[in-house]
Amino acid sequence: MRKNSVKNTRINGEVLKELSNIIRGELKDPRVGLMTSVVSVEVAPDLKTCKAYISVLGDEEVQKDTIAGLKSAEGFIRRQLAKNLNLRNTPEIKFILDQSIEYGVNMSHLIDEVIEKDDKGHKAFIKEDEEIHETN
Repeated sequence: MRKNSVKNTRINGEVLKELSNIIRGELKDPRVGLMTSVVSVEVAPDLKTCKAYISVLGDEEVQKDTIAGLKSAEGFIRRQLAKNLNLRNTPEIKFILDQSIEYGVNMSHLIDEVIEKDDKGHKAFIKEDEEIHETN
Protein backbone atom coordinates (compact mmCIF):
# COMPACT_ATOMS: atom_id res chain seq x y z
CA MET A 1 0.00 0.00 0.00
CA ARG A 2 1.37 3.40 -0.97
CA LYS A 3 1.49 6.30 1.43
CA ASN A 4 -1.04 8.46 -0.45
CA SER A 5 -3.31 5.69 -1.71
CA VAL A 6 -7.07 5.80 -1.26
CA LYS A 7 -6.88 2.91 1.20
CA ASN A 8 -4.23 4.65 3.31
CA THR A 9 -6.23 7.90 3.30
CA ARG A 10 -9.34 6.02 4.43
CA ILE A 11 -7.40 4.25 7.21
CA ASN A 12 -5.97 7.62 8.35
CA GLY A 13 -9.50 9.02 8.57
CA GLU A 14 -10.82 6.07 10.54
CA VAL A 15 -7.89 6.08 12.96
CA LEU A 16 -8.31 9.86 13.43
CA LYS A 17 -12.01 9.47 14.22
CA GLU A 18 -11.46 6.58 16.65
CA LEU A 19 -8.51 8.27 18.40
CA SER A 20 -10.63 11.39 18.89
CA ASN A 21 -13.46 9.36 20.37
CA ILE A 22 -11.13 7.42 22.68
CA ILE A 23 -9.32 10.54 23.94
CA ARG A 24 -12.53 12.52 24.39
CA GLY A 25 -14.78 9.83 25.84
CA GLU A 26 -12.89 6.87 27.26
CA LEU A 27 -9.61 8.27 28.60
CA LYS A 28 -9.78 9.21 32.27
CA ASP A 29 -6.23 10.48 32.84
CA PRO A 30 -6.47 13.83 34.68
CA ARG A 31 -3.30 15.07 32.94
CA VAL A 32 -5.02 15.06 29.55
CA GLY A 33 -6.54 18.52 29.03
CA LEU A 34 -10.22 18.94 28.29
CA MET A 35 -9.49 20.94 25.16
CA THR A 36 -7.43 18.24 23.44
CA SER A 37 -8.07 17.36 19.81
CA VAL A 38 -6.49 15.12 17.21
CA VAL A 39 -5.54 17.34 14.27
CA SER A 40 -4.26 14.68 11.86
CA VAL A 41 -3.00 11.12 11.73
CA GLU A 42 -0.39 9.50 9.51
CA VAL A 43 -0.50 5.71 9.51
CA ALA A 44 2.49 4.02 7.87
CA PRO A 45 1.65 1.91 4.80
CA ASP A 46 2.63 -1.29 6.65
CA LEU A 47 0.25 -0.36 9.54
CA LYS A 48 3.04 -0.74 12.10
CA THR A 49 3.38 2.88 13.24
CA CYS A 50 1.18 5.92 13.45
CA LYS A 51 1.93 9.59 14.09
CA ALA A 52 -0.93 11.39 15.82
CA TYR A 53 -0.72 15.18 15.79
CA ILE A 54 -2.39 16.55 18.92
CA SER A 55 -3.53 20.12 19.55
CA VAL A 56 -4.01 21.29 23.13
CA LEU A 57 -5.62 24.57 24.11
CA GLY A 58 -3.76 25.98 27.08
CA ASP A 59 -0.35 27.05 28.29
CA GLU A 60 2.89 25.12 27.86
CA GLU A 61 2.45 23.27 31.16
CA VAL A 62 -0.98 21.91 30.13
CA GLN A 63 0.44 20.84 26.76
CA LYS A 64 3.35 18.94 28.35
CA ASP A 65 1.03 17.26 30.86
CA THR A 66 -1.38 16.22 28.11
CA ILE A 67 1.36 14.66 25.97
CA ALA A 68 2.75 12.86 29.05
CA GLY A 69 -0.74 11.56 29.89
CA LEU A 70 -1.31 10.35 26.34
CA LYS A 71 2.08 8.61 26.25
CA SER A 72 1.36 6.81 29.53
CA ALA A 73 -2.08 5.74 28.27
CA GLU A 74 -0.70 4.58 24.91
CA GLY A 75 -1.31 0.90 25.69
CA PHE A 76 -4.95 1.50 26.64
CA ILE A 77 -5.50 3.69 23.57
CA ARG A 78 -3.93 1.09 21.29
CA ARG A 79 -6.05 -1.70 22.81
CA GLN A 80 -9.23 0.34 22.34
CA LEU A 81 -8.20 1.15 18.77
CA ALA A 82 -7.71 -2.57 18.07
CA LYS A 83 -11.14 -3.31 19.54
CA ASN A 84 -12.90 -0.59 17.52
CA LEU A 85 -11.08 -0.97 14.18
CA ASN A 86 -10.62 -4.14 12.20
CA LEU A 87 -7.03 -3.79 11.00
CA ARG A 88 -4.46 -6.49 10.32
CA ASN A 89 -2.00 -4.72 12.63
CA THR A 90 -2.79 -2.14 15.26
CA PRO A 91 -0.24 0.65 14.81
CA GLU A 92 2.10 1.79 17.55
CA ILE A 93 1.05 5.39 18.21
CA LYS A 94 3.48 8.29 18.59
CA PHE A 95 1.86 11.48 19.89
CA ILE A 96 3.26 14.73 18.52
CA LEU A 97 2.23 18.17 19.77
CA ASP A 98 0.88 20.24 16.89
CA GLN A 99 1.03 23.97 17.49
CA SER A 100 -0.16 25.08 14.06
CA ILE A 101 -3.55 26.26 15.37
CA GLU A 102 -1.89 28.34 18.09
CA TYR A 103 0.56 29.70 15.51
CA GLY A 104 -2.35 30.65 13.23
CA VAL A 105 -4.17 32.45 16.04
CA ASN A 106 -1.02 34.42 16.93
CA MET A 107 -0.46 35.37 13.27
CA SER A 108 -4.09 36.49 13.01
CA HIS A 109 -3.65 38.76 16.06
CA LEU A 110 -0.47 40.24 14.58
CA ILE A 111 -2.21 40.90 11.26
CA ASP A 112 -5.13 42.57 13.10
CA GLU A 113 -2.66 44.82 14.97
CA VAL A 114 -0.92 45.85 11.75
CA ILE A 115 -4.26 46.61 10.06
CA GLU A 116 -5.34 48.67 13.08
CA LYS A 117 -2.09 50.68 13.04
CA ASP A 118 -2.40 51.15 9.28
CA ASP A 119 -5.98 52.43 9.66
CA LYS A 120 -4.88 54.92 12.32
CA GLY A 121 -2.05 56.13 10.10
CA HIS A 122 -4.38 56.39 7.11
CA LYS A 123 -6.96 58.37 9.11
CA ALA A 124 -4.24 60.74 10.36
CA PHE A 125 -3.02 61.24 6.78
CA ILE A 126 -6.56 62.03 5.55
CA LYS A 127 -7.12 64.47 8.43
CA GLU A 128 -3.81 66.20 7.65
CA ASP A 129 -4.69 66.33 3.94
CA GLU A 130 -8.09 67.88 4.73
CA GLU A 131 -6.45 70.55 6.90
CA ILE A 132 -4.07 71.46 4.08
CA HIS A 133 -6.97 71.80 1.61
CA GLU A 134 -8.96 73.96 4.07
CA THR A 135 -6.09 76.44 4.46
CA ASN A 136 -5.73 76.83 0.66
